[in-house]
Amino acid sequence: MANLVVIGTQWGDEGKGKIVDLLTEQASIVVRFQGGNNAGHTLVVKGEKFIVHLIPSGILHKKKMSFIGNGVVVDPEVLISEIEQIQKRGIPVSPKNLALSEKAHLIMPYHRLLDIARETKMGKQKIGTTCRGIGPCYEDKVARRGIRVVDLLDRKTFLAKLRTNLDEKNFMLEQYYGVQPLRRAKIAREAAGWAEYLGPFIKNVAGLIGQAADKGRHILFEGAQGTHLDIDHGSYPYVTSSNPVSGTVCAGAGLAPNRIDAVIGLVKSYTTRVGGGPFPSELKDKAGRHLRNRGQEFGSTTGRPRRCGWLDTVVLKESMRLNGVDYLAITKLDVLTGLDELRICVAYELDGRSIRYIPADLAAYYRCRPVYETLPGWKQDISQARDFSDLPPATRRYLNRISKLTGAPLGIVSVGPDREQTIILKNPFPD
Repeated sequence: MANLVVIGTQWGDEGKGKIVDLLTEQASIVVRFQGGNNAGHTLVVKGEKFIVHLIPSGILHKKKMSFIGNGVVVDPEVLISEIEQIQKRGIPVSPKNLALSEKAHLIMPYHRLLDIARETKMGKQKIGTTCRGIGPCYEDKVARRGIRVVDLLDRKTFLAKLRTNLDEKNFMLEQYYGVQPLRRAKIAREAAGWAEYLGPFIKNVAGLIGQAADKGRHILFEGAQGTHLDIDHGSYPYVTSSNPVSGTVCAGAGLAPNRIDAVIGLVKSYTTRVGGGPFPSELKDKAGRHLRNRGQEFGSTTGRPRRCGWLDTVVLKESMRLNGVDYLAITKLDVLTGLDELRICVAYELDGRSIRYIPADLAAYYRCRPVYETLPGWKQDISQARDFSDLPPATRRYLNRISKLTGAPLGIVSVGPDREQTIILKNPFPD
């Protein structure tokens, strides 16, 4: 296998950063293919924490290339800041190891302002976005009025697009949201700085990926968010503005479907969700507090506390189908240590009947009640386990039950935040 896709199977925050960082050891290139800086990947290497939002998690590895694909929406100020912050930590970031797709779309200042204004106006009915401008940017992309990265390299084209877009956005901001308009001259000056700084990074990323694939180089594709935040397949409208499913690699990075060799589905050993939307297995008791506190379940982008609950295999089964998962990567297993018993949601009860699917009707989804299986917990510290046999019997039973219920074999098990705290059952890359 040469081209591997890593996706989240829940509502995001499954620990993609660590797993991608781990797999990058054997990859030549790491590609981010969708989303924006509304997602944060937390990496812990030798006890030191790194948080990346736009730059692929593989940037911490020497002699590896990191690509930001055309399916990503890029806030240039955030990207520049992230590059500089990583460089300050002693990690080299330059056009030699980071490339930005010329076809990616830019998150502009008016996108951020619109995002905030909308959420504010909706009040209690708000979606719970990160207010980073991601949704409004994707709107302009689909409406064919977006500003792309390549436009930074042509000042005349950029200014013409900026004038057209800002006239419309300022009208909305002033007349509908009651917000002060933005000044075109100020944005134009800022954009000149973006162009100068980012110009050397801008490349034909899809073409570079194709060339690398032709040479048989190992390529790792990472998405943002999780399957059930997918704009098409998630619990709409409490979703993100893009498609985090594995098939998006084809559009978001420019790779043909027949060149995807394997998909790894990340599964947090329990379930979390941020923002609004249905969450049948959510816990608001002592067990829920245990998961949040021990798992440090606070958003790496926003700092918001995450909603926590038992593992939901109805959600996981849907993800297996949508993504074609070949192997599971179980994360944060150590967080469950200390609980007397564990529960797994295996079905929902909806209006007196048992179902094993997610209703498209949001009102019906809210009425779903979890049907649980109960398994024994464990007290032993598992953070030093490096082989499956090192785990307590109750831990192995829990993992095997997840595999059976989802129909996918175990590939990787994480027993702690550090790179070394990992059990590899299946190496997805060839020797």
